[in-house]
Amino acid sequence: MKFVIQRVEKASVSVEEKLVGSIKNGFVMFVGVCDSDSCEIADKMVNKMLHLRIFSDENGKTNLDLKSVNGELLIISQFTLYADCKKGNRPSFTKAGKPEFANELYEYILKKCSEEIPNVAHGIFGAHMEVSLINDGPFTIILDSDEIC
Repeated sequence: MKFVIQRVEKASVSVEEKLVGSIKNGFVMFVGVCDSDSCEIADKMVNKMLHLRIFSDENGKTNLDLKSVNGELLIISQFTLYADCKKGNRPSFTKAGKPEFANELYEYILKKCSEEIPNVAHGIFGAHMEVSLINDGPFTIILDSDEIC
């Protein structure tokens, strides 16, 4: 499982020119799932993400987590995080989770995050989405379950 997390001032996602989710101060989190992932792995990844201390405290140090700043989440499924670009110029996505399985884990992640964060917005699994964001920093963190779990 891979999470690409961007600290944002605000963000939104649209599908077919219709706004489906938006947040203010918080994280945009792109989620990639592979077939060897599980709910147990998702739990560890969500826990790590929720406790990342990447918001500034009163001294300007990155010392505060998402809950400490009443942050919001915008979660987007993105199978392309498992792109394999070793051969040729066209990426292969064979390492990405099968859609039905990946959607189940994506929905599980949405549920787990909603238990901890009051405002969790999200895109639509499998849809062509337009994501707009203002990256704060810029600050981008990549979490990979192969390194965390």
